[in-house]
Amino acid sequence: MDRPKLEVADVFRRYGKAYREQHAVSLSPAQRRVLSAIELCRTAALGTHQEQCDQSRHERICYDSCRNRHCPKCQSLARAQWPEEIAAIDYQNKEVLYDLLFRATSETLRTIAADPKHLGAEIGFFAVLHSWGQSLLFHPHLHCVIPGGGLSSDGDRWVCCRQGFFLRVRVLSRLFRGLFLEFLQQAFDDGQLHFFSSFHPLQDPSAFSAYLAPLRQAEWVVYAKPPFAGPKPVLDYVGRYTHRVAIANNRLLDIEDGQVQFRYKDYRHDNQQKVMTLAADEFIRRFLLHVLPNGFQRIRYYGFLGNRYRQEKLQRCPRLLGMTSADQTTPAIEPAKD
Repeated sequence: MDRPKLEVADVFRRYGKAYREQHAVSLSPAQRRVLSAIELCRTAALGTHQEQCDQSRHERICYDSCRNRHCPKCQSLARAQWPEEIAAIDYQNKEVLYDLLFRATSETLRTIAADPKHLGAEIGFFAVLHSWGQSLLFHPHLHCVIPGGGLSSDGDRWVCCRQGFFLRVRVLSRLFRGLFLEFLQQAFDDGQLHFFSSFHPLQDPSAFSAYLAPLRQAEWVVYAKPPFAGPKPVLDYVGRYTHRVAIANNRLLDIEDGQVQFRYKDYRHDNQQKVMTLAADEFIRRFLLHVLPNGFQRIRYYGFLGNRYRQEKLQRCPRLLGMTSADQTTPAIEPAKD
């Protein structure tokens, strides 16, 4: 694949200094680290290493990568969604709200799947957190990959879902809504949530309760995609989504006169490809919206893929499915540095 002509790093190198000076008070240490890491990625400042071709034995000296998990250059190698009202609270309480999103999603899927009226099995799945939309605005959601079935309660059978059907989306969305709002209220009662600026009044219990009241009646969205057509599409999907960052370098079109142009898909108009132009300051601000809390685990495994019993239960699944050992593959995902 050809190297993109423009990179997010070019925006940061050209306009990052001015952004730091203008927003010095509001920038978090994590955001500062991301800015610096992407600016310095594959430059002499990070040192060099030697690469050698396996066939020709040709050698070359290359600059080291930053390996930051927000860097488009590094991560290119390597959904339940919530309403805007929740996203606004989430931005000021990222670590707490992201954890609640994972917890509510996990409990929703496992509860409905275990119910004999729906599937009656222990499922296994992994979830990947993304916090952006195509225009880089704050849009936290999870991508979950789930096998079309699970283990029976006694662990001796593989329970398949119905052809072309997994779990009822409306049932999932309503249980998810109830669980998430319950967990959110508990976090508020425990003093885990903090509110700033225009959201400061929500510190009052009655104001917070009134703010959540309409959300208890609104329809929340859980989107279920059709199944993959075999192992290769699954691995392709996993490769795309587990290490994706807010914007890939190949979407950048121009960086001139203090503005950044990039391509985006307009999902509200049949996924049309459009071009957006932002001031460099706004582009950097939107990119930094998606910096994760230090040490936050954005890929999590549940059910029979959970760490505690994964090896034992994964060994049992192929046998119950009648698979031969040659059919089994276990992809590995290497975590990136903060």
